[in-house]
Amino acid sequence: MADGNKNRSLRDYISQFRTSGHWAVSLLRDILWVVAVVGGIALILYLICGTWPAVVTIESQSMDPNMKVGDLVVVVQKDRYGDFQTWGEGKVSGYRKFNDYGDVIVYRPNGVSSSSIPIPLISSSPHPIIHRAMMWIEAKDIAINISSFYTPHAGYITKGDHNKNIDQLAVYPDIGLIEPVQKEWVIGKALFTIPLIGYLPLHIVWVLAIIFVLMGLHELYLRSREKETNASVKKTGKKKR
Repeated sequence: MADGNKNRSLRDYISQFRTSGHWAVSLLRDILWVVAVVGGIALILYLICGTWPAVVTIESQSMDPNMKVGDLVVVVQKDRYGDFQTWGEGKVSGYRKFNDYGDVIVYRPNGVSSSSIPIPLISSSPHPIIHRAMMWIEAKDIAINISSFYTPHAGYITKGDHNKNIDQLAVYPDIGLIEPVQKEWVIGKALFTIPLIGYLPLHIVWVLAIIFVLMGLHELYLRSREKETNASVKKTGKKKR
């Protein structure tokens, strides 16, 4: 009996929360709804793509003209939706992706983990790099056209389509010289891009701020309309007793 009363009380509490007209409760409902929607989308993306992050944003011109700044890139597991191929393998088989041979991979430089969505003033960690996988090279092999470069370990040689040199000749802030990409550093391969949508996560702080401001203004507007309605009812004497 006590359990039944407890259950009814819980249902009543939930019902009250769902129907309350208090501005703070209403705002909290909106926030929870946004969180639920975003969480649901993230879960669906993970189930479809099989990797996380399932989307990344192009932040530089290193992949021009095949990927542009602000493009949102959908990322999937390396061998999902077709076998993974490097540029060298694609040139032999004829496989092309994003207007060139082979697949474009998203990887953590030197295995360093970080968020794929830059958050100004909060996260300064290296972000994943999205470049084309040119070839797989074994340890101590000499890379093509690089007479004095030896790999510290086996891995993928990568390069931005717009760049003149491979990544493994570049020095990345905070981590030093980029090493050949080991398989466990690969987050996934690029499946397709959505133009311009990537500007949203690039400015995520401002986007969230604008959303919450709009939600607050919406609540203020509803409260103002409610007060006007109540005042009108009292004035015309139509309020039921």
